[in-house]
Amino acid sequence: MFYAYFIINEESGETMTALLTMTDIDYRVGERQILTKINLRLEKESNLMVVGPSGSGKSTILQIMARMISPSAGQMTFDGHDAFTYDPMVYRRRVSYCFQQPTLFGKTVADNLNFPFEIRNQEIDKGRQHELLDQVNLSPDYLNHDITGLSGGERQRVALIRNLIFVPDILLLDEVTTGLDTDNKGIVHGLVDHYRDRGGTVVWITHDESEIAAADDLYEVVAGKHSQEVHHA
Repeated sequence: MFYAYFIINEESGETMTALLTMTDIDYRVGERQILTKINLRLEKESNLMVVGPSGSGKSTILQIMARMISPSAGQMTFDGHDAFTYDPMVYRRRVSYCFQQPTLFGKTVADNLNFPFEIRNQEIDKGRQHELLDQVNLSPDYLNHDITGLSGGERQRVALIRNLIFVPDILLLDEVTTGLDTDNKGIVHGLVDHYRDRGGTVVWITHDESEIAAADDLYEVVAGKHSQEVHHA
């Protein structure tokens, strides 16, 4: 098991290189302090759950990780380098952010699943699209479905597999199962498990007690500050 905060590998005694670190991260808007001195170390293949009350700053942490916003102070590294020196497009291909309310574009599911290939100037791989649709219990003919006719659960599934067409180093999940029924939650969990089986690193935000109980590691945030570390056995 990998822990988000360990600097030394307890078995070997060797220093471990983190995939992503946040050091003394502050974030403020005007006079309002949102985050204060956030320190976090994320090892490769971690499964980290960020928990805390609503409005405590959890989503802000993920948005900084995704480089959607910049911190007011502090440093963040990714893969051993200053995260803010990466070209934003390159960085966001490697650190992928999934919203609670999925945003689809164009007219069809195909428009969304073609997009990752198009921005890379690559030929569309229908086999890869069908593989991912199958993983979320959607048939290949869903590529032709109009996005306005999709249910909330179907929209979230399409948005998630769009993020996974090309496998990112880190998958950031911001309450993606909120409002989903049991079946859709199970499908999302299965997709994330498959990503993790391939060596993926996941950071979740959730209020779902069953998801929190299943996490490897917890990082608790209260009023914009790291409250405590909790490691699951």
